[in-house]
Amino acid sequence: MSVKEEIHAQIAGALKGAKFPIGTPEKLLSAFPDGANTRCKAGNVDITAGEAGKLLKASDFPFKSARQVADVIVQRAGL
Repeated sequence: MSVKEEIHAQIAGALKGAKFPIGTPEKLLSAFPDGANTRCKAGNVDITAGEAGKLLKASDFPFKSARQVADVIVQRAGL
């Protein structure tokens, strides 16, 4: 599995129990198990949910699924 695929899987997995749609950045961060401190690591990539949240734009919301959140974050992170 590539670093991109691993980070994607970790983000989607962390949001597995979240209730969608999620309409605000604050609600998205609170949906992660450890909030903004939730950490995803793979290869030389180590990112927290708080850091990943800075890659999102207001126009990205509402998110309809964990997969959609993961898709946007890995794309914007350039993974």
